[in-house]
Amino acid sequence: MARPVIAIVGRPNVGKSTVFNRIIGDRLAIVEDKPGITRDRLYGTGEWNGKAFSIIDTGGIEIDDDDEIMRSVRVQAELAIEEADVIIFMVDVKAGITHSDDEVAQMLFRSRKPVVLGVNKVDNDNRMNDVYEFYSLGFGEPIALSGSHGIGIGDLLDAATELLPVIEDDDYDEDVIRVALIGRPNVGKSSLVNALLGEDRVIVSNVAGTTRDAIDTPFEHEGQRYVLIDTAGMRKRGKVYESTEKYSVMRAMKAIERADVVLVLINGEEGIIEQDKHIAGYAHEAGKASIFVVNKWDVVEKDDRTMQEFTRNVREQFLFMTYAPIVFLSALTKSRLHKLLPVVNYVSEQHAMRIQTHLLNDIVSDAVAMTPPPSDKGKRLRINYVTQVSTKPPTIVCFVNDPQLMHFSYERYLENKIRAAFNFEGTPVRIYTRRKSEED
Repeated sequence: MARPVIAIVGRPNVGKSTVFNRIIGDRLAIVEDKPGITRDRLYGTGEWNGKAFSIIDTGGIEIDDDDEIMRSVRVQAELAIEEADVIIFMVDVKAGITHSDDEVAQMLFRSRKPVVLGVNKVDNDNRMNDVYEFYSLGFGEPIALSGSHGIGIGDLLDAATELLPVIEDDDYDEDVIRVALIGRPNVGKSSLVNALLGEDRVIVSNVAGTTRDAIDTPFEHEGQRYVLIDTAGMRKRGKVYESTEKYSVMRAMKAIERADVVLVLINGEEGIIEQDKHIAGYAHEAGKASIFVVNKWDVVEKDDRTMQEFTRNVREQFLFMTYAPIVFLSALTKSRLHKLLPVVNYVSEQHAMRIQTHLLNDIVSDAVAMTPPPSDKGKRLRINYVTQVSTKPPTIVCFVNDPQLMHFSYERYLENKIRAAFNFEGTPVRIYTRRKSEED
């Protein structure tokens, strides 16, 4: 199910990235005390009062600046506004209302989107009186906050989530496998859709990014029903968006959220680039079943070790997704295309697999007996029991004496043992540690 979207918008250096980090609980955005340091939109997910949402951090909008980077930032902010269901308009209490704030306000009025006004850097009581001047921007009650101190973030989220729409899930039956195709521009996503459908139902062009939006295409193969969710190519950071280009990474994020299985396309001719890792990371973080599809394999010069070497390269470059199988094919010639859907079916089953609690506990008990958890200051981790709490992705909770004693490396060891026993190929496995309560 796609999440509703919140965009944080404002002129440079008002603290958007600091607030974004507070909301997602991670230092994803570059934070530096220099105007305009956030060059591109960044994306995260959050939850507040039971409402899940996606959030976009935009670069600062400098309306009158003709600098190419600033022009790029402005266009990207406009795209973020277009994607958003609710906008958080950030201003700086120290600077007061600037000409740029007025210009951004006009832009937001034109969007007709719900706007929550956040007045940042209110880090002492003396500044509270300065908040009231921001009423004149015309967005109702300003919310005083301090991103760097974490003050007022809850009030901001209360106001923003209150305005979020309820997004209905699509009405595909449960036995339909939803497959999203993601990848940078010109890796052949539309060609692969055509090849799978056996007809030219999607416009294909060699111009990168010609697919303007996500397109749902249902089809059936050997009794199994699928929906292909095709997205436009994710663009490289910092590249200037054409003003007519309606596509944004957020649409691909929405496609990933709606999918059961994500096909991460790689251009076999060009090989792996850094952007491919960013794109694959979105699918991994969303907890989706994933397959690496190395396309254009027909034009790669090959010997008997080419596939083996490419596989090793994928494994080295995508260390965080060693679980994802790799399929080599050519969408253009349909060479090896028949291998793809059986792998889609298989990873979809693994993604939805549920393990009985007693079997899970047997495996973890054996793993602990083989390699006991390390002790810390004389105290040793004790795993009382484990249980799988959900699927898609398989999510396992370990109830222990002290969650602080669960080291990342031991968690990885347990995951490897669970995978060895139950496979879970093609899907991330989430492991959480909880303290065993006295009543349990």
